[in-house]
Amino acid sequence: MPGFELFDHQERDEVLAVMEKGFTFRYNFDAMRHGIWKAREMEQMLRDKLQVKHAHLVSSGTTALHTALACSGIGAGDEVIVPPFTFVATVEAVLMAGAIPVFAEIDDTLCLSPEGIEAAITPRTKAVNVVHMCGGMARMDEIKAICDRHGLVLIEDACQATGATYKGRALGTIGDVGALSFDSVKTISCGEGGAVLTNNDDLYEKIHMFTDHGHDHIGTDRGAEGHPIMGTNYRISELHAAVGVAQLKKLDRILAIQRRHKAKLKAALSSFGEVTLRHLPDPAGDNAGFVSFMLPNEDRARAVAQALNSKIGGVFYWWDNNWHYLRNWSHIKQLEAPNPLPIHTMAHPDYAQVQLPQSDALISRTLSILISLKWTEADIQARIDAFDEVLR
Repeated sequence: MPGFELFDHQERDEVLAVMEKGFTFRYNFDAMRHGIWKAREMEQMLRDKLQVKHAHLVSSGTTALHTALACSGIGAGDEVIVPPFTFVATVEAVLMAGAIPVFAEIDDTLCLSPEGIEAAITPRTKAVNVVHMCGGMARMDEIKAICDRHGLVLIEDACQATGATYKGRALGTIGDVGALSFDSVKTISCGEGGAVLTNNDDLYEKIHMFTDHGHDHIGTDRGAEGHPIMGTNYRISELHAAVGVAQLKKLDRILAIQRRHKAKLKAALSSFGEVTLRHLPDPAGDNAGFVSFMLPNEDRARAVAQALNSKIGGVFYWWDNNWHYLRNWSHIKQLEAPNPLPIHTMAHPDYAQVQLPQSDALISRTLSILISLKWTEADIQARIDAFDEVLR
């Protein structure tokens, strides 16, 4: 991770096919594109690869999440349970949908815990947004059972976990609707892009319309198309999709490299008594984009992070990270926005006062190391040597 480390002539050739024979807009203009439909091609590849009935490309993982919420009927006044450990877009998408984020505890999977979800459910709860952080997975059997029991929409934010599986099923395809991200630093990259995944036909009908101003996409004359619902412009371009086509062909190779590299780092880390590796409910399905582990306490975690970064770099100490943990999201805590949001007119949690002691205890001790696709054996050994020097 990330996929751009393997950019080569294949991405260039796919883009050139659009520039030389195709058209940059993903819809219509049939006569001008000479059969070149990169968004359609990538969507079919995703359906085949992930074994999901519908995959719809959009402009980003954030727009995929907003689309998943809106098309699931989640909006003004609805509560959506979210984790405090995620990229901030997870929360922003809920706010932009007009809904209310409710933070719940995570566990040693680094994802929402079933117990945390149960404790956060209220009569206003409409959905649970499970985020599969750092390439791993949540305890999906238990979480899905909770959602089914309470009649909640289960959204899977798999933006950091493309290609990961749980008991043989692709993350993002287990719940009602899932989201992937293909931005510049994801497992596969379109430069910018994302996808919405679902096995629900009715939901898909809303998804493809909502992301293109409500167009029903019936016929070949865009000006004559119907508009059954209101929507917005979350379209991906053919150029971004072209890059994604080349990248998706490399997904198996990317995952294999990540898993091989991570296995060596995990083996080395497991020899240190003070290290606890992140729990993976299905280790075989790990995307392996990161190796994550816990130290005994905050002081030790911060010291180890600083020491390792001085030697090898690429070590994330999430407790101090500005974009991945609630602790440092002052704009979320104060609901700072350029305009009044629906949440400003509603009763909502005081986000500056949210208390999540279990999550704090975990994240303050957690480090993650990004797995590079370009590491040589010498690079991996340098990291193992750094572990030995810092941790022993």
